Amino acid sequence: MSHSNQTVILLHGLARSFRSMKKMATALEKEGYNTLNIAYPSTQKKIEELAESSISLALSQCDKESTIHFVTHSMGGILLRQYLQKHAIPNIGRVVMLGPPNNGSEIVDRIGHLSVFKWINGPAGNQLGTDKNSLPNQLGTAPANLGVIAGTRSFDPFFYSILPKPHDGKVSVASSKLDGMDDHIQLPTTHTFMMFNRHVIKQVLHFLKHGVFAH
Repeated sequence: MSHSNQTVILLHGLARSFRSMKKMATALEKEGYNTLNIAYPSTQKKIEELAESSISLALSQCDKESTIHFVTHSMGGILLRQYLQKHAIPNIGRVVMLGPPNNGSEIVDRIGHLSVFKWINGPAGNQLGTDKNSLPNQLGTAPANLGVIAGTRSFDPFFYSILPKPHDGKVSVASSKLDGMDDHIQLPTTHTFMMFNRHVIKQVLHFLKHGVFAH
């Protein structure tokens, strides 16, 4: 099957690298999609700057005739929402967000003030709280044809009790949801490793093809 006129831009999450999306990129390429697995310095700048630089660069590398899909993990989804607040992407296709903190994360509320949190996550991390003035809660409704995959497993005892259940260890299922999304599915996977999960990858491919998940 060929999707030669379709490009998928992959955006990794906070304090991760493009390597975390390589398995997903490989699966997409096997299905015939062109892929752009973007690296960006997630812990070095605020979300507004990261969105502008990383997504502009990715789009500049896309064929003008190509339909542009996005697969994002965690904060990568917030970067895309931020970018779409400022810019239209006329040829945007479908978007799949994995574990996005669309309404923020209670972890930031609880420990975002700690110096070790700031050292690990940088300025963008502190923008991801749940109060109404946090960046995710200032952004608009769902972009394009959006599907959201939320994880329901956690092996982190420290964060387990901070988050409303069910959650994936970093983001609650409730926080992953976004007004206007086309579909939402919960899978028994953790936030940290969901992009490697074969069931997640299968659902991403299904959504990109059909615009809905295989429930």
